[in-house]
Amino acid sequence: MTYLEWFIFFLAIQVIHFLGTWKLYVKAGRKAWEAAMPIYNGIILMQIIKRPKWWIILLFIPIVNLLMFPVIWIETIRTFGFYKKLDSFLVIVTLGLYIFYINYATDAKYNAERSLKPRSELGEWVSSIAFAIIAATLVHTYFMQPFTIPTSSLEKSLLVGDYLFVSKFHYGARVPSTVIAAPMVHDSLPFTGTASYLKSPQLPYTRLPGLQKIKNNDIVCFNWPADTLATMWGDTSGKFTYKPVDKKTNYVKRSVGIAGDSLEIKDGYVYINGQKNKLPYRAKIQFYYTYEAKSAIDRNNFPQFLINKERTGVYKILNEYWNNPKVQEAFEKSANLSKIGSDSLYTEVAGGVSQDLASRLKMTNVANKININLTEDEFNQLKKHPSTVSVKKVNYRADVGIFPHIKENQWSQDNMGPIYIPKAGATVKIDAKSLPYYEQIIKNYENNDLQIVGDNIFINGKKADSYTFKQDYYWMMGDNRHNSLDARYYGYTPFDHVLGKPVMVWFSWDANAASFGEKIKSIRWDRMFTTVHGDGEPVSYRYFVFALIGLYFGYSFYRGKKAKK
Repeated sequence: MTYLEWFIFFLAIQVIHFLGTWKLYVKAGRKAWEAAMPIYNGIILMQIIKRPKWWIILLFIPIVNLLMFPVIWIETIRTFGFYKKLDSFLVIVTLGLYIFYINYATDAKYNAERSLKPRSELGEWVSSIAFAIIAATLVHTYFMQPFTIPTSSLEKSLLVGDYLFVSKFHYGARVPSTVIAAPMVHDSLPFTGTASYLKSPQLPYTRLPGLQKIKNNDIVCFNWPADTLATMWGDTSGKFTYKPVDKKTNYVKRSVGIAGDSLEIKDGYVYINGQKNKLPYRAKIQFYYTYEAKSAIDRNNFPQFLINKERTGVYKILNEYWNNPKVQEAFEKSANLSKIGSDSLYTEVAGGVSQDLASRLKMTNVANKININLTEDEFNQLKKHPSTVSVKKVNYRADVGIFPHIKENQWSQDNMGPIYIPKAGATVKIDAKSLPYYEQIIKNYENNDLQIVGDNIFINGKKADSYTFKQDYYWMMGDNRHNSLDARYYGYTPFDHVLGKPVMVWFSWDANAASFGEKIKSIRWDRMFTTVHGDGEPVSYRYFVFALIGLYFGYSFYRGKKAKK
């Protein structure tokens, strides 16, 4: 819906409000016309039901207003003597229209002296819970949102099992576009897995002013533009899966490239405008390396400092199989392998492959080699290990799954570009060669009608040979370079998909521990209440936070005892 359509909808609500309440306004000693004046009628209604005037503001805040409207409806009918649970139930299930019945079909009397205190302990409990949810929803939606790290793509900066606070106000809080949704959940309801929202109506994109702009190498939380694994793992059909922007999957990556940059990746390292990207101290890039030992690798001779590191096998496959186009086609669909060496008979490959496919192709495991994920420090340490023969970095082969999915580019996750990252207001030439880079932006992110007729490109019905971008875009990547689904696969992240800036790890444990007891034992106390950004080693403020919590409970206990006296 456009802003004009929303304005018309707002006026329609005002008409419904007037028709349903004007007699009640009169019974409360007000004028009938006051029920018809937008916003002013809300202020008068707050006076009638003896509630603060600032409640009106909450009625205009998306998501929060869904919780406030039922509260206002119930407060209104109770002010006119309808206290029964059935009355409250009916006013909620009829979306407030039960007030029409009270307005026209009953002899409702205004109770100017009604007590605002709930009539029972249950009523007091429900009232407290309702306003706690409203306050939490307001904070969650517009100020600070908790977030958990599910994957290792930003390891060592952020670990699997880290729980973050994500600031909405650093880059400007985004007003939810999905106006009918369950509070404080994302795209699905707990336990049921069903959608937590309705796809329509939708508010136009709106963002509040922010404190800062996204900088190179900022860690950013955003909505995943692709929002489907099929798009990333080689699905080049171009089929677009619709989901409201604010309900797309939440992701967190490092913004290595920002709007206006030219980006290139060489041997896994990012270059921005021709210069090698300089990462912050806390960022530890990881790559897969092929480790060759002097003897068959087992748990007894494996370097203990790497025992928990991610690793895959190294395999031998007959050259005639490896060089077969049909086999390569099968690998593209169900494997992620890179050639690391060969002789006259066999080719050695590293990576992941299904057991079924490996068996059918008679692939055998190389006993003294393994493919392992390492930081630079771990790589240097492993090179010096007494059982080491060699440690060689894996460079993955060309992959059509790499954005923008052009086979002739021969780009891979380790080598691609240069590529321009679009900036709002910048204009680029578009033709058959450049269109694949910007097609998703023009069609899906900036909502234009894009048609290709022969060699001609039409945007919104007009022939076009250039395009001017409406918003900024970013290149989001993980530090775990060989284990990260990121911009290399889906391309640019629009600014309207940006959710916020992670600012603090408030809790951390090993999310992959076998049992809850093991998870408790794995709590990473040194990571609790540490900042996400900053120079030097992270510093935990947990003792300071625990002291504040202790002081709060101590004061509350003291005040309670004093009140009893």
